[in-house]
Amino acid sequence: MTGATETVLEAVELHKSFGETTALHGASVTVRAGEVLAVLGPSGSGKSTLLHCMAGILLPDAGTVSYRGIDLAALAGHRRSALRRDEFGFVFQFGQLVPELSCVENVALPLRLAGQRRKAAERIAREWLARLDVDTVAGKRPGEVSGGQGQRVAVARAMVTRPKVVFADEPTGALDSLNSERVLELLVAAARDTNAAVVLVTHETRVAAFSDRDITVRDGKVRQTEFSR
Repeated sequence: MTGATETVLEAVELHKSFGETTALHGASVTVRAGEVLAVLGPSGSGKSTLLHCMAGILLPDAGTVSYRGIDLAALAGHRRSALRRDEFGFVFQFGQLVPELSCVENVALPLRLAGQRRKAAERIAREWLARLDVDTVAGKRPGEVSGGQGQRVAVARAMVTRPKVVFADEPTGALDSLNSERVLELLVAAARDTNAAVVLVTHETRVAAFSDRDITVRDGKVRQTEFSR
């Protein structure tokens, strides 16, 4: 961890239900600038719902999520969308790359959506592909690359806007152990270089070992916090 102590993201007493199913029941967590926080828990514990609420994808039924002191629920929908585009990065289990676009176009997409011209956006995208050791697949489509390469492209896309927080939901869940380790090493290194915080959801302790700190979610609550590594 960089040693920064600024709180960049804070969730307080979050409650979230889907019909009669309770996903979060008073979950609270603080994320500091520049730290890698692992969110552990078994399937169905509420950890992905917690991530989605912290990222402003879902709004909690009760409780607050604040990004740099701004209550996400108080923002209009288009402002939350802009925040996710400009300040947050996302890496999901299966990459969720746009299959019709080349890898470099996928990485450049957040910049294009923010208004950058194609040439400038793709130049920055190629720099990130090189940093993630996948510059050789720039012109290929996602269906033409391996799973490990695709996840590195997804990490490049998440980092291309130099976000303040990266949300990674089971980012290595579909990879073998060798590719998992490489993706995590590159994700953490990229975040360190830009002082981005990472919220890393996983059910695997070997993945959590890449974090500075880990918490465990059970039955919709944050049960423990450990300062580590």
